[in-house]
Amino acid sequence: MVLKTFGWSFAVTALGLVAAIFYGGWQAFGIVAILSVLEISLSFDNAVINAGILKKMNAFWQKIFLTIGILIAVFGMRLVFPVVIVAVSAQLGPIEAIDLSFNDPERYKELVTDAHPSIAAFGGMFLLMIFLDFIFDEDRDIHWLRWIERPLAKLGKVDMLSVCVALIILLITAMTFATQAHQHGGGHVDKAATVMLSGIAGLITYLVVGGLSGFFEGKLEEEEEREHEAEEEAKEKGKPVTGVALAGKAAFFLFLYLEVLDASFSFDGVIGAFAITNEIVLMALGLGIGAMYVRSLTVYLVREGTLDDYVYLEHGAHYAIGALSIILLITIQYEINEFITGSVGVILIALSFWSSVRRNRALAAESGGDGGSGSKSEVSSGV
Repeated sequence: MVLKTFGWSFAVTALGLVAAIFYGGWQAFGIVAILSVLEISLSFDNAVINAGILKKMNAFWQKIFLTIGILIAVFGMRLVFPVVIVAVSAQLGPIEAIDLSFNDPERYKELVTDAHPSIAAFGGMFLLMIFLDFIFDEDRDIHWLRWIERPLAKLGKVDMLSVCVALIILLITAMTFATQAHQHGGGHVDKAATVMLSGIAGLITYLVVGGLSGFFEGKLEEEEEREHEAEEEAKEKGKPVTGVALAGKAAFFLFLYLEVLDASFSFDGVIGAFAITNEIVLMALGLGIGAMYVRSLTVYLVREGTLDDYVYLEHGAHYAIGALSIILLITIQYEINEFITGSVGVILIALSFWSSVRRNRALAAESGGDGGSGSKSEVSSGV
């Protein structure tokens, strides 16, 4: 099972490390290995969230996620994206940006750093909306941190609360950035408007993509209910029933949502990679290897039913998302060590896993060791 799920990741790792040796020797090998570990540690929470969405798709779309999706993730976000942000920020052509990355890596890094505020604002707002919509969800039955999740879930009855909170945080971020820039000579005051626009773009992207995926997912559920009723009726009459044609649209928009989500998660990995190397080839190899493991881990969590067995994992991942979104917004003005960025998510998910294990043991003890569960026990076993 492990080899079947992670086989491609192992193969890509071997090819990537060999390519690194041919490209730059053992030093390049070490850099690619470090970047791979960095990407996996920063994106573990991404895999947990992805699994929660991917389990709603059929086997066909799971394969699409691992094939076309990985091409988008590796070549789009880990190779093309750094070039695009440099080209846009420096008003260069794509070919010129690529030439710059090879022949003047220091200038390339400078341009990427210069574009960081807008990147962080976009990604930070997108991830923040994911966290806020989760924490304000009044329909959620299972709570991990009950003392904070229950009151916030009640507040979720207020329409558009998550959007309002996100806009307030964005406004504070942009104003703080403008104030700090003004105090230090005003060199980046104009970028406060860019931060605001980028943040709004991230919020709009979340609303559009998430809204479309939610709409078609709801339609799919309605059609599946009708199909189930038709199947029951067909069993009595002995007639076959056709499938649901709408599943393709629903799965497509969920796939699109996953790709935008992955793009937002990859921002910190791409930016953090520049602290290790300026060479675009080594960045693509290292981050690409890491992206493969994130995708394989996503499928593993789905097929093993890990999220069903450890119910607080999804909570921990969403808290990690919330922390990452705030960290991204803070990095608009202040530098934060990549170790902190990666370790916060890992710690939160580890704590949620530990709480899930405790919950499962408590439920097993209550049911005489058969692992049964009930809604009351599930809620009361939270922290």
